[in-house]
Amino acid sequence: MLTDRRPILLANARVVDPSRDFDGPGDVLIADGFIRDSRRGIGAAGVPEGTDIINCAGKVVAPGLIDMRAFVGEPGASHRETFASASQAAASGGITTIICQPDTSPVIDNSATVDFVLRRARDTAIVNIHPMAALTKGMRGEEMTEIGLLKAAGAVAFTDGDRSVTNAQVMRRTLTYARDFDALIVHHTEDPNLVGEGVMNEGEFAARLGLVGIPNAAEAVMLERDMRLVALTDGRYHAASLTCIESLEILQRARDAGLSVSASVSINHLTLNENDIGPYRSFLKLSPPLRTEDDRLALVAAVASGLIDVVMSDHNPQDVEVKRLPFAEAAYGAIGLQTILPAALRLIHNGATDFKTLIRAMSTRPAELLGLPGGSLRAGSPADVIVIDPDTPWVLDPADLKSQCKNTPFDAARFSGRVVRTIVGGRTVFEHV
Repeated sequence: MLTDRRPILLANARVVDPSRDFDGPGDVLIADGFIRDSRRGIGAAGVPEGTDIINCAGKVVAPGLIDMRAFVGEPGASHRETFASASQAAASGGITTIICQPDTSPVIDNSATVDFVLRRARDTAIVNIHPMAALTKGMRGEEMTEIGLLKAAGAVAFTDGDRSVTNAQVMRRTLTYARDFDALIVHHTEDPNLVGEGVMNEGEFAARLGLVGIPNAAEAVMLERDMRLVALTDGRYHAASLTCIESLEILQRARDAGLSVSASVSINHLTLNENDIGPYRSFLKLSPPLRTEDDRLALVAAVASGLIDVVMSDHNPQDVEVKRLPFAEAAYGAIGLQTILPAALRLIHNGATDFKTLIRAMSTRPAELLGLPGGSLRAGSPADVIVIDPDTPWVLDPADLKSQCKNTPFDAARFSGRVVRTIVGGRTVFEHV
């Protein structure tokens, strides 16, 4: 980790700043942990003495990514991931802020645990880390947590992680209560009864593999219920991870009705489909499952149109003892902090979207939804900035992954483009050489 706090001038860059609807040539001046200026023609003559002048030679300079859904194992599961290891992986992937999930041990459902997470992250991590707190006590789906106290303690949103609140009355009360604190409810939309014993997307491919499938209806039924509860309560709601065409249709109707709803999609569901599971590749066993190519294309179009607000990693480290098993028995989840941006660049290279749209979904929009500083290169914004070489080819070697677990769905994948510098609070915390 580099800790030099000298002013930095990122010169001769392609500046991408969705907060200003800008994508063009320019320079970015950083000093004292903040963006001091961001425009064309700052030049070496207009910077403080001792400034570190970096010639970006046309590389992309953008706000650091804000990953809205990542599991970190502290407290209670540090064998899977620590704040230190997660932050190292995040920095090398261009993520300057991680939003960690509450499904730890103990669950993040009280102010003391929120405080522990914030202090532990501050002491050991090299990127910003903010916790989501549990929606219900113990994540049991029975009784809401003290949302007001948890928000005051530092929780940025409320979720039960990868568990759905099946009791509609509990969800209604939670949405109503959260509304009074302007708190964001983030919900995993899967009806566990419809999921049943399913382990991958329901359809012809699952049948050929002899695996029990999970229907799209498992997601759509829960999302439709939630939209009706949002209409009843006027609460702020965010769908944690949408995967299928039916859900997009429900989300569009809710938006058209004026409901305060938003949604995320994981990078896995934007760049992979059920066929990538191939010969029972358990590293691609995810929750929700990978869907069809038609679903994937619809999700990409929804990001491009702005219907889906956020692209996140859904980082979920699992060790070999629970992942290298027969597909039906393996744990769900894949790591993604280090690969979210290289995988997303595939969508730019194939013409499915552009840089401004992608950075908005991976930085600017998460900051807006969570009420966080960042996601912008405006003067006065925190100096959380990344430099991207969008074209350099490389192959992912699992040995280079900084996460404690190596369960990546992109093992040996070929990428074009990577982060070459990550700056957090005005300090360079990662540099690719």
